[in-house]
Amino acid sequence: MSTNLGPKNVLLVDPDEAFGDVLQPLLGHAYVLLQKSSNESALASLKWSSFEAILLNIDAFNAQQTSALLRAANEREMALPVIAYSWEPNGQEVLNAFKEGAFDIISQPLDVQQMRFALDRACRRAALARELVETRRLFQTTRIEGFLGNSKPIERISEVTRKVAEVFTTVLITGESGTGKGVIAQAIHRLSPRADKPFVAFSACNFPESMIEDELFGHEKGAFTGALQPRRGRFEEANGGTIFIDEIGDLALPLQAKLLRALQERTVERLGSNVARPIDVRVICATNRNLEKMVQEGSFREDLYFRISVVKIQIPALREHREDIPLLAEHFLQNFARVHKKSARAFTAGYLSALARHQWPGNVRELQNVIERSVVLANGNEYLGTNDLPEELKDVSTAEEDAVRVGSFHESVQAFKKELVRSALRMHSGNRLKAAMELGISRCYLHRLLNQFSLADEEPAQPLAEQEPFVAERDELQPQRQVAIRIA
Repeated sequence: MSTNLGPKNVLLVDPDEAFGDVLQPLLGHAYVLLQKSSNESALASLKWSSFEAILLNIDAFNAQQTSALLRAANEREMALPVIAYSWEPNGQEVLNAFKEGAFDIISQPLDVQQMRFALDRACRRAALARELVETRRLFQTTRIEGFLGNSKPIERISEVTRKVAEVFTTVLITGESGTGKGVIAQAIHRLSPRADKPFVAFSACNFPESMIEDELFGHEKGAFTGALQPRRGRFEEANGGTIFIDEIGDLALPLQAKLLRALQERTVERLGSNVARPIDVRVICATNRNLEKMVQEGSFREDLYFRISVVKIQIPALREHREDIPLLAEHFLQNFARVHKKSARAFTAGYLSALARHQWPGNVRELQNVIERSVVLANGNEYLGTNDLPEELKDVSTAEEDAVRVGSFHESVQAFKKELVRSALRMHSGNRLKAAMELGISRCYLHRLLNQFSLADEEPAQPLAEQEPFVAERDELQPQRQVAIRIA
């Protein structure tokens, strides 16, 4: 999430220049005011300067001017929250401002504490808008269809996928079962110059060894008993396009030799024929096995390994990029609710907590199955709760969290982050340093999360030797008396 820890820039739109001079010291160092005395100058500033929020004296401008400023603030790529203040908070101008999208209205004389609270809320909203825009921009530039995630590992894989798709070379995709190797293979083909040509997939584990050669290279009539007609193999079917050989580690050594010859000579020979047929095929292979180890053991040819692994793409297990689980879960939920015509649309905190704790041995495919099962078996509720989980994911400690419903994607992410932090602290008996290392974040960021989610009081007591000196970031806002800073 984008976080601005420095002073926040606020546009003050008020013709009374003395007002800004009085307000700035009262707000303290958390905010920096830039005051504009006219509607025109304020609109110009929005084009060239960056702000977190706008303070607007609604009494000083007519309805047309106010509407123009509100419209300009809300039509930006990252909408700016506008806090209006007026001596007549229930007047028609104020009501119109709300209709035009004002974030908040404060009555005069101004209570400085109330204004700071309003600015705090407005700036949090601006930060969320910034995060959503950045996420949208990231998806537009790096997102691979069907391969969702905002984490750095997924971002790197998306970048490599786009680069390798542009060139003609063999690719080896590795990773545990269910991580999405097939999705990446299809993406490479779809993004390549061969996109309008065939994409042919073949899995070595789906056929007995005696049938694999026929499947890959085809046969001539009479090549064996039952071969009544000639048949093209997968390589010929993929001619001009891409062949995806999944679970290549399951190929027997004799078949590995024939595959190597096909890759080196770019020809295939059907069973029962000695005629070499030229092929123009882009080869992508995948495996969940350790081919380097198999090479050392002699069960996989070293020359074939080097031939197929010109570019390697390693897909991490889901447990290694847990921060992507809310996005994936949200995607699967919306998809399956539409396909199965169900009303489920969001999760409870308990449901997300269970997803955060699970180890996901089946990776993304397992998560997909869990969400689909929950959607299909849900009792018509809009929120999926712990009762909708399969037994292996249920935890009695999450049942009480079902009352907490997280509707928006942002709320889902926040609830998920909270559970990740809580689980890491429990795993390491409250040791913040070890918890931060477990989560792959800095200690300072962990401290901020603890304060943000009010988890500091839940931590198990740390041994004194392991406790870290830390001065929490304090909100400078102190209770203040009501201050009238403008005279009627």
